Amino acid sequence: TQPFHVAEVFTNVPGVLCTIEDTVKGFAEILDGKHDDVPESNFYMKAGIDSVDKG
Repeated sequence: TQPFHVAEVFTNVPGVLCTIEDTVKGFAEILDGKHDDVPESNFYMKAGIDSVDKG
């Protein structure tokens, strides 16, 4: 999930803008199974696929 600016007050996580290109890239990688070994919780409140902790 992406940390949205409007949710900062509730989550205490700064909002981040993610480009459509980064969104599509990350979505495609997830669908292709490139991150099947990454725990689901590692995807929470990330700006894009490159900010996900893979290890």
